[in-house]
Amino acid sequence: MIYIGIDVAKEKHDCCIIDSDGVVINDCLRISNTHEGFELLYNSIISTLSGKDISNVKIGLESTGSYSTNIQNFLYKKGFKLSILNPLATNLFRKAQTLRKTKTDKTDALVIAKMLFSDDTKSYLPVSYQIQELKSLTRHRYRLVG
Repeated sequence: MIYIGIDVAKEKHDCCIIDSDGVVINDCLRISNTHEGFELLYNSIISTLSGKDISNVKIGLESTGSYSTNIQNFLYKKGFKLSILNPLATNLFRKAQTLRKTKTDKTDALVIAKMLFSDDTKSYLPVSYQIQELKSLTRHRYRLVG
């Protein structure tokens, strides 16, 4: 099994790829938040698998709102299993791993990948277009009323 942790940001994503033994395969893959960056990640995953099925891959991302929507949809359409993690849970998990106050995007990606070892993560299902539009309209109405 291959576990991939992705630390999502506005313009770039940091990715860490580890195997089921905890061996880090790639800890410094940085991709842009564009289709080209997503293709780079996809090609890196496929090269890591070396002939295995993509069902052996589990990908985890923090729930970051709109910044992660594009990469989630891209990976979901490619057939990967995605897990969405609560940022507070990943923060507590990171603090439990070390006494040092090291918080970088690279370490966050590694923490997310390690969190995937436990099977209690929430699976990702894409939100329908109608729900996204209703959410947007509700937020817009709230701003107008305020």
